[in-house]
Amino acid sequence: MRLSLSLLALPLALATLAHAGTAHAAEGDDRFALRLGAMNIDSDNTIRGSTTIAGQDLSFSEDFKLGGKEWEPRVDGLFRISDRQRLIFNYFKYDKDRRETLDEGISFGDESVPAGSFIKGELKYQVASLVYDYSVVDTDTFDLGLQLGAEYAKVSTKGYASVGTLYEGQFLDESTDGVAPVVGARFTITPSEKWMITAQGQYLNTDWGNFDDYEGDLTRANVIVDYRMTKNFGLFAGYDWFRLDVDQKGSDGIIGLKQEFKGPVAGISVMF
Repeated sequence: MRLSLSLLALPLALATLAHAGTAHAAEGDDRFALRLGAMNIDSDNTIRGSTTIAGQDLSFSEDFKLGGKEWEPRVDGLFRISDRQRLIFNYFKYDKDRRETLDEGISFGDESVPAGSFIKGELKYQVASLVYDYSVVDTDTFDLGLQLGAEYAKVSTKGYASVGTLYEGQFLDESTDGVAPVVGARFTITPSEKWMITAQGQYLNTDWGNFDDYEGDLTRANVIVDYRMTKNFGLFAGYDWFRLDVDQKGSDGIIGLKQEFKGPVAGISVMF
């Protein structure tokens, strides 16, 4: 949670920018706000495992990349129940595939792998949350909210290989999803009528929900800067970070996956 706490602490330093100008409640008086944008995602992935073979304990940990960065959709919504109460919705999606093709044929012993053989992998990741946010501190320029709600997460992986006569077909098709309670916190600073800075952090543990035999956690943190161009329209930009760290226990050992998704976000805001 170190990164989450660092991102959440950023607005505290920026609070010095808040000045005594036109009094305006944090996030204005909008009943409904919607951010539609995209995130330029860079991912880090680590697969790990441990098992026992012939009485010996074996373990491994391998980092792998899925290629370059890519833009993926990101949606945030806010519905204000009262001055201190809000419902906040977030949605994030990542869909990436990678294909490695053999340029030249190779042979070993009596077996050969022809040129053009390939291995293809696909990863899909989705997170959606709906939380109740209550402002424990609510001033003209600064707002601190605590959050409690539910989060849905789904991860699926597929692998396909075509390596001549050795093998052709799908060798991996795994998917898991579940819902669990999520807790979080939000800081909002409104230095002027046109500018707003928001930081948010959320945490989920798989033991709290129904993720079958997976154990681990999901952490998210972001900082967003909004600029209001008109009464009902604005632009936003910022940085978002997710981390999924889970293990699956089986009769023959443990397989684990850690994934981090991070990158800048940008888009438009609509307020009513």
